Amino acid sequence: MKQVLEKFERYAVLKLEEENLNSVIAPELKSYFVQIAMDGVESLILDLTDVKYVDSSGLSAILTANRIWSDLNGSFVLTGLKSKSVKSLIEISRLDSILTIVPSLSESVDLVMMEALERDINGDPEIGV
Repeated sequence: MKQVLEKFERYAVLKLEEENLNSVIAPELKSYFVQIAMDGVESLILDLTDVKYVDSSGLSAILTANRIWSDLNGSFVLTGLKSKSVKSLIEISRLDSILTIVPSLSESVDLVMMEALERDINGDPEIGV
């Protein structure tokens, strides 16, 4: 699996550098999500700019990340949905109502930082504030 992970203070950006998010890649991606979470990443932005095809295994991996960061009281944002087939699959699966999907990476960072600030203000016990 080809990917680039950039870690920042309050979030990380995982850019998947694969054209297909399918049953070949999904298991490794799920394991990588668990590893990232265990490394203490508060929020994750998954950038799918290079992805042109997603199958049900790929959707399952995305939902796994969503659940992990929901359980951590963090943020999980999907961005870079450039492929019409990927967008359509997410819409047909009705996952657009479950996932946080933001058009650009910069807007994703703004959202994640705003949500982190909101957790800080509310004194979220899960992140030790």
